[in-house]
Amino acid sequence: MKLAKWTVGLMAGMSLLALASQADAGEVRVTVAEYSAKTGPYFEAVKKEFEAANPGITVKFEVVPWDVLLQKLTTDITAGTNADLSIIGTRWLIDFVQQDVAEPLDAYIKPDFKDRFIDTFLSPSIMEGKTYGPPIAASARAMYYNKELFEKAGIANPPATWTELQEDARKIKALGTGTFGFGLQGKEIETDVYYYYAMWSQGTEILNKDGTSGLGTPGALEAAKLYKSMIDEGLTEPGVTSNNREDVQNLFKQGKVGMMITAPFLSNQIKDEAPNLKYGVAAIPAGPTGARGTYGVTDSIIMFKNSKNKDEAWKLLDFLFTTEQRAKFTQGEGFLPVNKEEAKMDYYVNNADLAAFTALLPDARFAPVIPGWEEVAQITSDAMQKIYLGGDPEAGLKEAAAKANAVIKK
Repeated sequence: MKLAKWTVGLMAGMSLLALASQADAGEVRVTVAEYSAKTGPYFEAVKKEFEAANPGITVKFEVVPWDVLLQKLTTDITAGTNADLSIIGTRWLIDFVQQDVAEPLDAYIKPDFKDRFIDTFLSPSIMEGKTYGPPIAASARAMYYNKELFEKAGIANPPATWTELQEDARKIKALGTGTFGFGLQGKEIETDVYYYYAMWSQGTEILNKDGTSGLGTPGALEAAKLYKSMIDEGLTEPGVTSNNREDVQNLFKQGKVGMMITAPFLSNQIKDEAPNLKYGVAAIPAGPTGARGTYGVTDSIIMFKNSKNKDEAWKLLDFLFTTEQRAKFTQGEGFLPVNKEEAKMDYYVNNADLAAFTALLPDARFAPVIPGWEEVAQITSDAMQKIYLGGDPEAGLKEAAAKANAVIKK
């Protein structure tokens, strides 16, 4: 009797396993980074369209906030519970490749698929001749300015140099209307990047030619002094280290900040949330020798090696990178096109805001493709926070450079 019960239980367990296996068959799980309130609805629409066109394949999207995405992926990979596909910051790719968790896609990629992309945005996803993740999102950075505040302050044109920006910020501050000249980010993701704008204008790169950190260079010091002087003079919003990118963008949308540097997606936000705001988009200011730089960004979507449904996952990838789907996603989120045919659309050709960003691409720098980059970026952000709060720039950067070099040498 006990044996019979055990046999029945075993058969029931096997049936459950079989049902679970059938449930997994043809299902593609995707971890998606949340870019805006439009991200979830877009991928819900993708699910409906793709499943209708591909009977037998089901798709499950999980939308995750950017600030916890890397932590979630790391946890899931360690536990072996990761999805089949995931959006990642391309700057993370080298770590995933070295950990042997990312699947090369060359066996799936046909020449016509590869030819869909603008090379500038596809190349960061290619390592040692293998393509690991098509670029799902691309962006650059430029300076937004409030035309109404400029007019009230008697400023005719956006500043071409940081010296001019400081002068314009003083004029906006002098209006005495609770507005601030320059919005400076000092918290969370891309706090380091906000500092690089000034650093690049000094002719300094993130990494020196010998591969060491650029934080210990004279140009890096001048950039830190520039930002600290603006904070000390009250030319930025108060409490810089309490404000992340979204906080500064909100101040700009509220008409409280004269100038700030950010991505193309702010234009879409302004149209939706502050349609009466009069603004312009211009190049990031240059330094004393005319040097300047913008931040070029790509996010990729990768397939994991342990995916059990790789063929189905590839079908979804191919669908996501059709020109029609690219246009829906890119235009909805306010990114730059990575698809050649999409870039020819009137939406981009006749869009003055996007044209300003595109013009900056020749000066774009991407995050260095080195192991441990996220740790180096955090070291930089931590150092800038201390400096913004009153710390000594020279001592802070010297310490940060030593910490960064220790990571780079690992």
